[in-house]
Amino acid sequence: MIRFSNVMYQYQQEKFSFDIDIPKGSIVAVLGASGAGKSTLLNLAAGFIKPLSGDIKIASESVLDVQPHLRPLAMLFQEKNLFAHLSVADNIGLGLDPGLKLNQQQHARVLDICKQVGIDKLLSRFPQQLSGGQKQRVALARCFVQNKPLLLLDEPFSALDPILREEMLAIVKELARIQNVTVLMVTHHISDALNVASHYLFVEQGKISSFDQIAMLTSSNQNVALKKFVQAGEVGK
Repeated sequence: MIRFSNVMYQYQQEKFSFDIDIPKGSIVAVLGASGAGKSTLLNLAAGFIKPLSGDIKIASESVLDVQPHLRPLAMLFQEKNLFAHLSVADNIGLGLDPGLKLNQQQHARVLDICKQVGIDKLLSRFPQQLSGGQKQRVALARCFVQNKPLLLLDEPFSALDPILREEMLAIVKELARIQNVTVLMVTHHISDALNVASHYLFVEQGKISSFDQIAMLTSSNQNVALKKFVQAGEVGK
């Protein structure tokens, strides 16, 4: 679904090098220490930053010259980016038409995704009338309503309590299965990776040092840095 081919990027003195082929339909937990390059990987995919060299393909098509808003992906950040002056329905509708001139089929699409995310009773409310968990559901619905083949999650649920975070990730997993969406999910929670992901990707000092099925994410992994990372996560449960 997404392929990084010898992608090189540099920010000040930090250098990053990514080479990976992510299979279609997988949910990949992107792991690594702070500053390792996890968000850089997602920002390159999204087009917010450009590589010095190499190529990035999504569904076998290069996206290097494609503007971020035209790339076949949706992205959810830690900041929910909801518009305070718009209702829940309109915030989600933006994912289909920035001008909010939705036809009948698109309105039905918004309602359907809201039902799947569990916010169909909140369509007329505004962001300030929602809880933190409800806001995240709205932001997630806006991602999935676009029906893009790739979803990038940059720790959007990290501020939620463990129960709410688990609920949100369960929604991601189910909707990704239904829509056959490939997911790249940055997280620092080992438990989230094990519960949701099909694969893991470990970023170490600007490079991907390990990529495998999630069953291989254990404290006995041969990658020394990954082994320490997993052990630290297990202690912090």
